[in-house]
Amino acid sequence: MKTNKTLLSLAVACSLVSTSAAVNAAGFQLAEYSATGLGRAYAGEAAMADNASAQWRNPAMLTYLEGTQVSVGAIYVNPNVDVKGEVDGGKSMNPTLPKTRASSSDFAHDAIIPNLYISHRYSDELAIGFAVGTNYGMETDLGKDFAGSHFGNEASIITKEVNLNLAYQLNEKVSVGGGIRYVMGEGSFGATAPENNVFGLPQGTALKYMEGEDTAWGWQLGTAWQINEQHRLGFTYKSAVDLKLEGYATGAGFSLGLAGDKRDDGSMKLSLPATAEIASFHQLTNKLAVHASINWTDWSSFEKLEANLDTYGTKMVKVENWKDNYRFAIGATYQVDPKLALRTGIAYDTSAVSDKNRTITIPETDRTWLSLGASYEFTKQLSLDGGFTYIFAKDAPITESRGYKSDDDAQKIGGEFVGETTGNVWLIGVQANYKF
Repeated sequence: MKTNKTLLSLAVACSLVSTSAAVNAAGFQLAEYSATGLGRAYAGEAAMADNASAQWRNPAMLTYLEGTQVSVGAIYVNPNVDVKGEVDGGKSMNPTLPKTRASSSDFAHDAIIPNLYISHRYSDELAIGFAVGTNYGMETDLGKDFAGSHFGNEASIITKEVNLNLAYQLNEKVSVGGGIRYVMGEGSFGATAPENNVFGLPQGTALKYMEGEDTAWGWQLGTAWQINEQHRLGFTYKSAVDLKLEGYATGAGFSLGLAGDKRDDGSMKLSLPATAEIASFHQLTNKLAVHASINWTDWSSFEKLEANLDTYGTKMVKVENWKDNYRFAIGATYQVDPKLALRTGIAYDTSAVSDKNRTITIPETDRTWLSLGASYEFTKQLSLDGGFTYIFAKDAPITESRGYKSDDDAQKIGGEFVGETTGNVWLIGVQANYKF
């Protein structure tokens, strides 16, 4: 695995470790908000109230928590994502450029994703909560020696999020909740000259590079319906968050010179998509419960990355044209004895891109999750959760240029890339929960 960069950080108490992030849900979404949910493949989350982390997926679940509770944990992510293919230099502006093997291994970095949650039952009807985590984050780095680097060799979208949530129990069956979200985001995209290029540029010369950062506000709403003592439904919705990443750009692709030593200030708009979840919880016996969920993410809102430069105007960074994504999950919890609970789950994430729109820098594809987990209650106040997941990523083709003008311009420099992406991901999480 390549050396980590310190890009994804969460400003949480206790000086929790922060490292770079890899994508595990669809697009650049991160599902890893708790080790508790990890053990059941995040099945039924909007209807679950295990501990203070429940508010992250549905603030209405705060009304199911007693007293004051604190949950703190982290999830280690080990992705193994590869891309391999070849670049046909003859399909550039210089038909004498050779065909070149293009491959990169483990180019999505491993990560530790920490989290912190606090809940407080203010009265029989009212509960409040505070949460720190992340919903979105990705980083890929194929290296400057990648033969298809003219289409892109690095990309990152990093967010940190703080929530303040409030929930109210309307009656014995219905609870509602909502919260405000403060999101801190940063992003970058880079493309460099490959070894074989029509301009004879040194390998690694910047063709396009832009980075920026911004903060913005969002909101979330949720509700829970306790059908009877054994069955519960939950629904939650998170708003889109519109970021205007302000920073700078450099590179010949932005008309800033072939030497790559000139910069122009500017910004790049990025909308973090809206999401929704409907979930259910069913206590079948005294020991066995099953839970399920369907998640939707408005990835069709992610159409393009475009630079708005102070001097050189509007420049295309990358056309994306994604589509909405759906996630289906089912899980079970078995209470072995009053202290020990076991969990398992399976989930299927549909890809947020068609085969045509898959890119080297974000090699998005379908995923299948297999999860195991457990909780152990050491005392009435203290419990510890653990979760483990293995994700199968479906092998998928990649071709660039995809037919867009900005892709065609890149192809003219170094040729066409044709290949595929393969990979898998390991997730291991731990979480401590304390009740006051």
